Amino acid sequence: MLRFRRMRSLQKFASVHDLVFNHFNQERSLSSRSIFKQNRTAALAEWRGLCAG
Repeated sequence: MLRFRRMRSLQKFASVHDLVFNHFNQERSLSSRSIFKQNRTAALAEWRGLCAG
């Protein structure tokens, strides 16, 4: 938090971080490795599609 000089910058970072974290955060302990990898691959593909378009 001390790295941000302005409160607006911190708010911007926090809102973007929230969206990205929620998009990629998956409860690993609740699923097997193969399912986790499939979900992770799907999330990365969607993220790349959003960034490219």
